Amino acid sequence: MATDSGQIEVDMSKFRAPDVIAKKRDGQALSKEEIQYFVKGVVTKEFQDSQIGAMLMSIFLNGMNRDETTTLTRAMRDSGSTLSFPAQWAGLVVDKHSTGGVGDKISLPLAPALAACGLKVPMISGRGLGHTGGTLDKLESIPDFTVSCTTGEMGDILEKVGCCIVGQTADIVPADKIMYGIRDVTGTVESLPLITASIVSKKASEGLSALVLDVKYGQAAFMKTLDKARDLAHSMVSASEGLGVKTVALLTKMDNPIGLTIGNGLEVWESLLCLQGEGPQDLKELVCQLGGHLLARVGTAATASEGSEKIAEKLRNGEALQKFCDMMVAQGVKQETAEALCCPDTDVFTILPRAEHLEDLCCQSSGFIQSIDALELARVSAELGAGRSKAGEAVNPAVGLQLLKTVGSKVAKGDVWVKVHHQGDCVSANHITRLQNSLLIGGESVEVGSRVTEVVSN
Repeated sequence: MATDSGQIEVDMSKFRAPDVIAKKRDGQALSKEEIQYFVKGVVTKEFQDSQIGAMLMSIFLNGMNRDETTTLTRAMRDSGSTLSFPAQWAGLVVDKHSTGGVGDKISLPLAPALAACGLKVPMISGRGLGHTGGTLDKLESIPDFTVSCTTGEMGDILEKVGCCIVGQTADIVPADKIMYGIRDVTGTVESLPLITASIVSKKASEGLSALVLDVKYGQAAFMKTLDKARDLAHSMVSASEGLGVKTVALLTKMDNPIGLTIGNGLEVWESLLCLQGEGPQDLKELVCQLGGHLLARVGTAATASEGSEKIAEKLRNGEALQKFCDMMVAQGVKQETAEALCCPDTDVFTILPRAEHLEDLCCQSSGFIQSIDALELARVSAELGAGRSKAGEAVNPAVGLQLLKTVGSKVAKGDVWVKVHHQGDCVSANHITRLQNSLLIGGESVEVGSRVTEVVSN
């Protein structure tokens, strides 16, 4: 595996920053060269922070057309290093991106399941911020798991195992790091072209053949409505396809937590259950559907449903579990630790961090669970120590929430519905009240359908 240095080819002397900003301010479409000039100027510091902020606000207010968005995405990708792979891997390098959810541990079983199907998965992931948990934080609850890898080490792991899950290096898409920091303080985060370019440029830098996007919508998602999620999905699919990556997006509901756990070590445990063919049905469905669509896009399955069944079989027969074990060892975990974690007879909390205390919360009435407020559960879990309020803060890998009941469950007053894994002597009255208020019980039975609402592709 090789790394190609970024190169944006544009004559910087042809343009002035104020002129390009004013053009977008006035609602005009920018040319390819003007967008390249802007992105290169961000990295070389030809654009001052105030000018970057002005350009971002102009884009936020006036938008970008499809060609502009694709050009911005390509220029951001080319602002830093990109990965390239051996010719024999052509058509086999894939990844997945989620816009963020509660209990979203899908990457942990999905990457090894795809590797078990013969694909190469160089998954570059992030950390949690706010209510959304990060894949890297979850994996680091495994003793000695290392998420910092050089590109050479990534290539070795992909050659031997087929998948790795690592953090982003400083030389990949440096323009995004600068632009995102300024978006965050200028009120321009929620811009469709800027979100698209930020996400897709990083994935495109991995040298992918195909990409599946899990675009979540609902109360606990970044996109609150189906219409907004659909718009984002179309924008990201278009930009990614414009960069030569076969792409499909699934629109998935994010009102209730995914699976039964929220919290770093707890979600690793649940991922291991999924890799053993067990665990919650909604988690397995998302892993199989996202993986199935990827297999169909690269041609190793005739259809997405055939691909889903292939993923399900890898979860049932232990091949995905073995890949996860191999990946752990390749990323620094001791062989005996990895093997013990993957053994169904092991109490994984003799290895994973265990919270000092457990507190049961009980249903306050009888009936059927109508909904569980995933956003509020995530906020409480983060306040217990599972999340962070600002970048760089440490997280507690042991704490979190374990659901014993889910939406649709028939419950009686006094039934335990959630276990709080915490470190303090007791759970605060505020947290107990908020957790109890997040549970809605009614007299009518609830039909629980698929989380997947739509599929978006070109």
